[in-house]
Amino acid sequence: MTRMFPAGAKDLNLWKLRLGRVPESVWEDTELETLVLAENDLTEVPESIGCLQRLRVLDLGHNALTSVPESIGDLESLSEFLYLHDNRLTSLPVSLGRLKRLRYLNISGNAFVELPECLCAMHGLLELRASDNPLGRIPESIRQLRLLRELHLRNTKITAVPDAIGGLLDLRHIDLRGTPLRFLPVALGTLPRLEKLDLRWVTELEPPAWLADLESRGCLVYR
Repeated sequence: MTRMFPAGAKDLNLWKLRLGRVPESVWEDTELETLVLAENDLTEVPESIGCLQRLRVLDLGHNALTSVPESIGDLESLSEFLYLHDNRLTSLPVSLGRLKRLRYLNISGNAFVELPECLCAMHGLLELRASDNPLGRIPESIRQLRLLRELHLRNTKITAVPDAIGGLLDLRHIDLRGTPLRFLPVALGTLPRLEKLDLRWVTELEPPAWLADLESRGCLVYR
């Protein structure tokens, strides 16, 4: 097969080519730092992806993946973005927790009924997007994401936010739009850097009294 990118290339963009299958030549370029495979009708990604040790950005969004290979945890240079949104994922490999340097993760638009525990071991995360999943709860281990600044849970099935959210002292933005939320802990109202709490289209929640205090501190509360 003809090589699809120039020798020595650091970035490879194969967006929206409807490949169906990733060419083997991709896994042979171990110098790649950015790899975009979005919108390619992919149903699987081989374990060979673990060879791309220099990757900083990986986009597997808008495909038909039902699983992610265990070897993705070998991509310890993955530090900027990992896009897994708009697939058919129900779980993630435990090895994903080894990606301690990753700052942005998007798993929105999949079929997760629980937030995978391995995500809470990804201590470098600044932004986590898990919207449009049938998530029923947020695990207590969320408190481990101490650097997290944005948490997006729009259109999930979450009915309560755990007290553990109080451990996210750097959290600036939490999006809970369109959820059947019924309970918000006082700990959420004590977060020192919270700037935006989005509660639009949340119809089951009795707004707690401390929301007014949060707004008086300058936090934007959308409801």
